[in-house]
Amino acid sequence: MKLDSSLVKLIKTFRRLRDPETGCPWDNTQNFKSIASCSIEEAYEVADAIEREDYESLKSELGDLLFQIIFHSEMAAEAKLFSLDEVISELNDKLIRRHPHIFGNHKAHTSQESLEIWEDIKADERKNKKLESLMDDVPKNLPSLTRAKKLQKRAARIGFDWKTKEEVFKKLDEEIKELKIENKKNCKEGVKDELGDVIFTLVNLTRHYEIELEDIIRKSNLKFENRFRKMETEAAKDNIMIDKLNIKELEALWQKIK
Repeated sequence: MKLDSSLVKLIKTFRRLRDPETGCPWDNTQNFKSIASCSIEEAYEVADAIEREDYESLKSELGDLLFQIIFHSEMAAEAKLFSLDEVISELNDKLIRRHPHIFGNHKAHTSQESLEIWEDIKADERKNKKLESLMDDVPKNLPSLTRAKKLQKRAARIGFDWKTKEEVFKKLDEEIKELKIENKKNCKEGVKDELGDVIFTLVNLTRHYEIELEDIIRKSNLKFENRFRKMETEAAKDNIMIDKLNIKELEALWQKIK
């Protein structure tokens, strides 16, 4: 297969880079921890290309992400921990195990039913690991908002959750009132604590609406950035330096762009 030959060629290229005598001075000195942040960065660049619907960039960014998988797998092979073949084999076994409605006798007619089966099997797998807490294997280095959602989902599996969106809104109102009290007291530590509770509750709200929090924040960021750029362009048309405008003039320009 062409895919097989391409993968073999990529692995050979990587091994050439890692050669201690003739390889790249940067590549051959890296370890798992030193390139962990690179893996995260590449995943975000994939997400960015998807958000922009730039599929030519997506092809390139997926390649960069694949290289990170090769990098880690080959370093593991060098240390005699595991091989790329084992990574692929374990992934294949996991996909078959978590899709009994495809490869077994279970039935799933909707996306939600499929997801519930997946989550139930993951829960059983965690039990087999003999973890002390439902929260034990939620990665601590996830982006904080993503981790908040995962923690909430774990708690929800045992029924520790609000049943309706209205209950979440009620809790949000309660947390905002507590935030205002701390603000009135001019207590910075209290504001930090209550603001955290407000944000955590907002995460819960997005979960109940089945909205991906990172997606909506990225869109809000992009919307703000695009509008601000248009403000700069509009001001430049009138030969005005945007940093010379006062807050009322800036707000008027913002409303005009909207």
